[in-house]
Amino acid sequence: MISPAHRTRDIERQAGYLKPEHCAPPPPRTGSDTMWFIRDGCGIVCGVITWILVFYAEFVVVFVMLLPAKNVAYSLINGALFNGLAFLALASHARAMCTDPGAVPKGNATKEFIESLQLKPGQVVYKCPKCCSIKPDRAHHCSVCKRCIKKMDHHCPWVNNCVGENNQKYFVLFTMYIALISFHALIMVAFHFVFCFEEDWSKCSSFSPPATVILLILLCFEGLLFLIFTAVMFGTQVHSICTDETGIEQLKKEERRWAKKSKWMNMKVVFGHPFSIAWLSPFATPDHGKADVYQYIV
Repeated sequence: MISPAHRTRDIERQAGYLKPEHCAPPPPRTGSDTMWFIRDGCGIVCGVITWILVFYAEFVVVFVMLLPAKNVAYSLINGALFNGLAFLALASHARAMCTDPGAVPKGNATKEFIESLQLKPGQVVYKCPKCCSIKPDRAHHCSVCKRCIKKMDHHCPWVNNCVGENNQKYFVLFTMYIALISFHALIMVAFHFVFCFEEDWSKCSSFSPPATVILLILLCFEGLLFLIFTAVMFGTQVHSICTDETGIEQLKKEERRWAKKSKWMNMKVVFGHPFSIAWLSPFATPDHGKADVYQYIV
């Protein structure tokens, strides 16, 4: 719901010019309780590939490196750690993909709704001509989601969704946990190669030596690639949160019209207030509490 106090960014306010029938149709949804899911072919393929790559890493780590290992404690500790982080990574991915990122109600730019806002003299609103919604400050239209998204950072095909106000936490956790399991897998691959060079190759894996080498090299390549990509993305997202400026706002160099908050308060806006272990959980929905999401400069 957009309150009358929220200022918006442009100057179209006459209800007579708002024509919802000229807008593109929204993604098919049957009700308010329907799970948020974007029907984009490229995004769905990228999401499936992400899960396949994680399961491939699981297969190599468990069946190629840990089960054949002679040290039971080594296998149990690393197995529990890797599988736990992989589970959190996939859970974060699912939450980022299936959570409404902050879509503005579609088609609310009607004459009746404009009049119900009771705008003060000189107060302006901006209508998105593509989805016929009244666009609040810091919202941008996504051509893939076909919606205006509040505090939209970017559209990520790997989670088949926009990264916005309501799911940025889950996206940050996804990049963090993928980076951690990638780093962990690389360390285990290095130890396994050292062990195999010191021992008979036929004893260090239940697979043949050529198959073992190929599987480990592929995992090493995957781990290194994903570690670099997700670590950079994680750092970019944390910086964006601390500066309270989305990727689109940085790219467009938009004028700042919202109050500046401390970095710690900006973190609470995204991850929840107050600080707790729930920040690391993809199952905990952020509770903003005293962390005001929108503070505008008048």
